Amino acid sequence: MIRSAAYFVAYWLITVIFALVCSLLALIPGRKPLAYGIQMYGSAQRVALYFIAGVSVEVRGRDRLPRQPAVIAAKHQSWGDGFVMISELANLSFVAGDHLYRFPLVGRILKKLGAIVLSNGGGDGARARMNEGLDVLRGEGRDVLIYPEGHLAAPGEKHAYRKGVWHLYADLNRPCVPVATNLGLAWDQQSFRKTPGRAVVEFLDPIEPGLEKDAFMERLEAVIEARTDALVKEGLK
Repeated sequence: MIRSAAYFVAYWLITVIFALVCSLLALIPGRKPLAYGIQMYGSAQRVALYFIAGVSVEVRGRDRLPRQPAVIAAKHQSWGDGFVMISELANLSFVAGDHLYRFPLVGRILKKLGAIVLSNGGGDGARARMNEGLDVLRGEGRDVLIYPEGHLAAPGEKHAYRKGVWHLYADLNRPCVPVATNLGLAWDQQSFRKTPGRAVVEFLDPIEPGLEKDAFMERLEAVIEARTDALVKEGLK
């Protein structure tokens, strides 16, 4: 609990510092300085998570990432998942929930990054914002990250997969890379308590473009959930 408390302090200290720094970087013309700042934020959180809370993350399957831009569809068990993704993948775009606007300075940063910000309630408005984001992504060579369930899920838990991931996959005509994890065993959702150990985030074999919606959604969910269940059974190292 002492290590968890120490990381809690470090987490917010790092977040506040980088929010201020990234707000300044957002004023610089171009996207790259801000994207670099965001990547450094994820890396700083991972370093603190390891040295303070004793949680390390082994990233597997990076060689499976296509050379062309892809849709990255990831299991989402904790806030730590996001830190791993933004630290591992440079120049990343992402689909985010509008709950992030609760945090000061975040709106400006998300807008400059070109993030697609959706309401967790979905609906026609969310689809319209998705279309606007797709128009931008078509002209850019960036991977785009989405959490298909739209919710944090505890280890062993699963939510319904939403169709937004299909629209990214089909409309952008890009391969989709599923991602499995057991990081929730060390950092469960938004839990204060951290469990020391080595967790895993694993990139799986890409799903090539061209599948129909039902076939794609069934395959995506099956591979993510099966591999995530296996990693959860494998446990922390």
